[in-house]
Amino acid sequence: MTEREARATFTSTARHNLITEFFIFAVQYLRGTGMNYMKKIKRQELYSIPNCMGYFRILLIPLFCFLYLNAEDRGDYYLAAGVILLSYITDFLDGQVARRFHMITEFGKFLDPVADKLTHGAIALCLAFRYEAMRYLFALMVLKEGFMAVMGLINLRHGRKLDGAKWFGKFCTGALFILLILLVIWPEMPLAWANGLIGIVTVIMVLTLCLYIPEFYKMIRSWDRKQVEK
Repeated sequence: MTEREARATFTSTARHNLITEFFIFAVQYLRGTGMNYMKKIKRQELYSIPNCMGYFRILLIPLFCFLYLNAEDRGDYYLAAGVILLSYITDFLDGQVARRFHMITEFGKFLDPVADKLTHGAIALCLAFRYEAMRYLFALMVLKEGFMAVMGLINLRHGRKLDGAKWFGKFCTGALFILLILLVIWPEMPLAWANGLIGIVTVIMVLTLCLYIPEFYKMIRSWDRKQVEK
């Protein structure tokens, strides 16, 4: 075996071990409150009508990506925008069905925001091929959602979780949706306008992230109170 082959084998083995250790850590970390929380999910919840609508929204993501990245004229962009609107209409309807017919489930509370984040991320990533400024917004989205996910898991381990989205989180999501749909449906938008809108949403997202930090800090401080009560 040559030196290059030996080095490649060592690198591959190290990478495999690192991935293995990460999954072992994740399983061990979630074995406490997080795993107990997941055990509350019943099998029939996975196939409820609202949750099936959530799966449908996730399946629409690759369809949008294909249509947008291969669009050649305005009609193609309108078709891609139509997929986004179908996804958001489905999002609205699954919430209505869940509340009206008492189908709100723990798994649904997890699936719905995941479908939202995946949809927004996919649209932003596709737009990043067209608008350079969108690349920075996409990176910020990854940072924000990564922070939210990590802090959510840590607090879940201690039996704490956010009581729904805050008003500033909803405002940020709404502003992001308006930006994304405008950029998709209006590909001829002047670049200066597009960059300006992306900049505004970027500022809103930074402020939203800053406002969530003290919310998680309050949750972390509540761990000590819980220990004292015990």
